[in-house]
Amino acid sequence: MPQSKSVLPVYDFSLSLNDAYREKILPLFTQHRIAANPINYALLYDYVADQNPELKKAIDALLAEKKTLEMKESQELYASFVCSASLESFETIQEKIHQVLNRASDAVDRTFSQAEQAGDGFEQKTTLLENTSDVANHQAIILDIIRETRALAATTQAMQAELTRANAEMEELRGELISVRKVATTDGLTGLLNRHAFQDVMDDIIDHEGGGAVTLAILDIDFFKQVNDTWGHPMGDSVIKYVASLVKKHVADHHHVARYGGEELVIVMPDTDKRTAWDISENIRCEMEKVRLKRKSDDQSLGEITVSIGLTEKRDDDSVDSFISRADSALYRAKQLGRNRIEEG
Repeated sequence: MPQSKSVLPVYDFSLSLNDAYREKILPLFTQHRIAANPINYALLYDYVADQNPELKKAIDALLAEKKTLEMKESQELYASFVCSASLESFETIQEKIHQVLNRASDAVDRTFSQAEQAGDGFEQKTTLLENTSDVANHQAIILDIIRETRALAATTQAMQAELTRANAEMEELRGELISVRKVATTDGLTGLLNRHAFQDVMDDIIDHEGGGAVTLAILDIDFFKQVNDTWGHPMGDSVIKYVASLVKKHVADHHHVARYGGEELVIVMPDTDKRTAWDISENIRCEMEKVRLKRKSDDQSLGEITVSIGLTEKRDDDSVDSFISRADSALYRAKQLGRNRIEEG
């Protein structure tokens, strides 16, 4: 699996291990009628390497449901688990920043060089003025000083214009960079944080000890496979989007909501104890239980759609894995005990 958090994944497996993985990967393309493209190969590489359990879980779920990997799902999985952003976008912005800084630097260098030359010239002309009493020579020297001063002023104005332009371009590039970063951390379907962004949030929480209580909730749409089988995948996507918007409506501004994979969402709630998190989760569950979504084309109701939630509060000795695992176990109990409920871990 990737060993780096950089834009591009980095692999460090040996040649013999790569050969072994290839022998496992190639039959999967035929067995599941998966398109043999670089994105799917990268996904299946991580899949057979078994170094990314969440990716493996997501692929297993898709293969069980659809028997194959369609391009849309492949792209979402690749963006979430393998490569977090477009390298080309970052490289383009980096090159633009380099060009802007070079132009500004050249303008400053030209101005300093001319100012240095002008300073030397002024010093020489001052000496000439002091050593000559001829009025005509005085006038000629003064005219030279005026011309050089005007030239220096023009160069200084040009530098100021270039710096102003550079500042405007840097602001524009800063906006582009923010947009690229947003794309790199946003789930394409729901607009929530994606898996990589969620991992970064969790890493920060575990790395920064102390502070207030932190509660994690994992939410799963009950019987979601039936929704897809009955109404089709586009309608299933609409259901996921609706649940995502409902969750966002109930959480606080400082909470983080991410799409965890498929029909699962996660809510990271800093400065929120388990009791408060339970109330938030219960509000989400109750509202979803009452909603009756309808298909726009014929106004037909999709029936009752509910969610199950597992939540847990961070412990002092938690790692990211233990924190998530406890919430996941609570979610599993909620589903085992009948779904449409909340369980604590």
